Amino acid sequence: MKFQVPQFIDFEDKIFGPLTLKQFIYVAGSLGIGVVLFSFLPRFLAIIFSVPVVIFGAALAFYRINNKPFIEMVEAFFRYSLNKKLYIWDKKEKQAKERKEKKTNLGLSVPKLSDSKLKDLTWSLDVKEQNNPVTK
Repeated sequence: MKFQVPQFIDFEDKIFGPLTLKQFIYVAGSLGIGVVLFSFLPRFLAIIFSVPVVIFGAALAFYRINNKPFIEMVEAFFRYSLNKKLYIWDKKEKQAKERKEKKTNLGLSVPKLSDSKLKDLTWSLDVKEQNNPVTK
């Protein structure tokens, strides 16, 4: 028995000419809000308020960021803005590390010059070479 497997399921159907249903709703909604603003407000105020609304509607319909629709970025912005944020400053852990380093360094006679192991190794080799020079 053979079954036909649907293909291209990631793409939305073009319903209104070159526009998908979502794109048509965004464009028509923003243009509708612009018409309502023009009918109730004076022309100067209507232009000031309707131009950003129409641009936002066009961005929702056509603009993509990192191959994702603009509406997802708007949703992520509102989620980030409205959710609680957790700020952590962990001062105790850093002080405990410093105390441990001081305790471990008390028995050693070699000072610690840097945090890099490679620099410490080259310094220790240079010190050993000066203490035990190899003569030919």
